[in-house]
Amino acid sequence: MIRPARCLLTATAFASAALLTLTACGSGNDKTPNAAPTDKVLHLSFLQDPGQPPDPDVYYAGQGLLLTTNIYEGLLQFAPGTEKAQLQPLLATSWTASPDNKVFTFALRQGVKFHDGTPFTSAAIKASFDRRLAVNQGPAYMVSDIESVTTQGDFAATITLKAPNAVFLDYLASPYGPRMLSPTGLATNAGSDHDQNYLTTHDLGTGPYTLTDAKVGSHYGLGAFDDYWGAKPYFTTVDLPVVTDTSSQQLQFDNGQLAAVLHDLPSPAVASYLGNSKFATYSLPTMMSNYFYVNPHKGMFTDQAARTALLQSIDVNQIVQQTYSGRGKAGAQVYPPNMMAAQYAKQTIPHDTSALAKIVSGLPADKKTVTIGYDSSNPDNQLVGNLVQTQLATVGITAKVQGYPTSQIYGWPGTSADDAPEMLLLAGWPDAPSPYTWGHINFDPDGGLNYLNCSAPDLTASLSEGRGTGSDDVFSHAAAQASATGCWLNIADVDDFVVAQPWLKGVTEAHMVTEPNSLRLAALSVG
Repeated sequence: MIRPARCLLTATAFASAALLTLTACGSGNDKTPNAAPTDKVLHLSFLQDPGQPPDPDVYYAGQGLLLTTNIYEGLLQFAPGTEKAQLQPLLATSWTASPDNKVFTFALRQGVKFHDGTPFTSAAIKASFDRRLAVNQGPAYMVSDIESVTTQGDFAATITLKAPNAVFLDYLASPYGPRMLSPTGLATNAGSDHDQNYLTTHDLGTGPYTLTDAKVGSHYGLGAFDDYWGAKPYFTTVDLPVVTDTSSQQLQFDNGQLAAVLHDLPSPAVASYLGNSKFATYSLPTMMSNYFYVNPHKGMFTDQAARTALLQSIDVNQIVQQTYSGRGKAGAQVYPPNMMAAQYAKQTIPHDTSALAKIVSGLPADKKTVTIGYDSSNPDNQLVGNLVQTQLATVGITAKVQGYPTSQIYGWPGTSADDAPEMLLLAGWPDAPSPYTWGHINFDPDGGLNYLNCSAPDLTASLSEGRGTGSDDVFSHAAAQASATGCWLNIADVDDFVVAQPWLKGVTEAHMVTEPNSLRLAALSVG
């Protein structure tokens, strides 16, 4: 993401300067709402390209969820418009789980068609699972422990796992979970890569929309599926250009060219829209948090005591007040928000700079310089990095704030990560609502999002125990073990901030707590 020079505040800006900046960044004095469209075309945008094809067995990032969750459907979903994750039927109408969480039975929805015109039946379950395993990308782990899939006619199936898994149903409803793909389409277009080339520009789903355009770096498009089994979408076409910077995106929205901006608005822009009656704003619940990662393999932070002292030195409340006002709060739990009841996994790291100051005072000058990294597509974390930089200066640490491409950051887990910084700021959310999905992927040594490769054997053991039992007490214990490493700090629990034209109806109802930066487009209309 290119830094929007006209709107981004620096960490040293005073409140009065901020107010002047926010006023300048608004949409002018015209408070007349933009006109609603009459052509049933919904104009949205991606800020930068999604980065991966809209293939549900490959896609494992953020913005592209808008494509995959509106084109494809799984057996289950999480209820929209709620603060807590609640399982709901989708292509399965009902289900049961055995007491040991190994055997799951499903009754399937009848009258569903894939976008290639073929009927959805129980045969699609094994074909879809097998394809995910064959492609073997990030989301493959969700089906790797399946022992068998047996069918009882066209509209009933039983899935048996190799070992108990209390979060398996969450996997099936996850935005990254296994989606049902047409067995006929998979066989016809398999090629030598299990349909991967085909699914860069086509789809084989059952969702309310089909993929009509996929020009990487330029434009994506969706069209309503005429034979969709559910309520037909109001918008027959969804236009999704790739916009290269936030300033351009905001200008197009302000002028009425876009119906909404769903993600990545910098903090000053958020504040300007909150006070503008021309637009509708929404601060919607998520499971998204902004995390501070500490590298246990570099410099002074190879020592656990130094890592813990670093986390204690960060004034989280100051950072949240200056960066997330109106759309976030200080992280209260080790895991992301809306995942566990408030009494579990509490994050208790007192703010105290004395321990770090003492450590730093005993270091030679050349050991007091560090780098604070952030994903270059996230302007808020540049601001957070600047604030942390200022705070560390008070204890004698000189910090450089540096952006890293998302692709580089995703390459660090499981490697020596020699080019990784001492500290890293990243916003993220779990694959599925169970604490296990966040803990395993972030805290375990083989976790796909364990960016700076920090782990502890006792932590891994606790997470494994929780996977089988689903016990909140066990996951709470694992959270305490994660905190003890000094490698992770939940700085802020972040809402989805959406700004929309006032005529766009159904935004709250189209939002899922498990799917930030995205909406269920079939729930939107004009009013």
